[in-house]
Amino acid sequence: MKVQDENEPYDEINITPMLDLAYVLLIIFIIMTTASVQGIKVNLPKASAAPSLAKPSTKAITVTAEGRIFLDAYPVTLDELETMLRNHKAVNPDFPVVVKGDSQVQYEKVVEVLDLLGRLEISQLGLVTQRLVK
Repeated sequence: MKVQDENEPYDEINITPMLDLAYVLLIIFIIMTTASVQGIKVNLPKASAAPSLAKPSTKAITVTAEGRIFLDAYPVTLDELETMLRNHKAVNPDFPVVVKGDSQVQYEKVVEVLDLLGRLEISQLGLVTQRLVK
């Protein structure tokens, strides 16, 4: 290392303080990100060890790429779907329904299912999609 003369101009930049600042900012960013992901801690109630006898009330309607219709993993026709949903609505008028349509299915099949849900006046409706990964 060369000793600098007092009369020579100083032409080197010391980047150590800048790197220290960058590391501190990185650590603060990491801490704040993980703190926001954890959420709020709450004491959750304990469930009994006995299995629940109630079936889930949400109905899932799936339309495959071939145009086949399934209600909760059981193959049905459009008329059978209407009958089953009408019976379920008589028991529970506010049950939610989710529709999963394959991306390759003809749009007409999904619209037929949505029209059926409209005729039955099912108001709690959801369409299942995948999150776009970038």
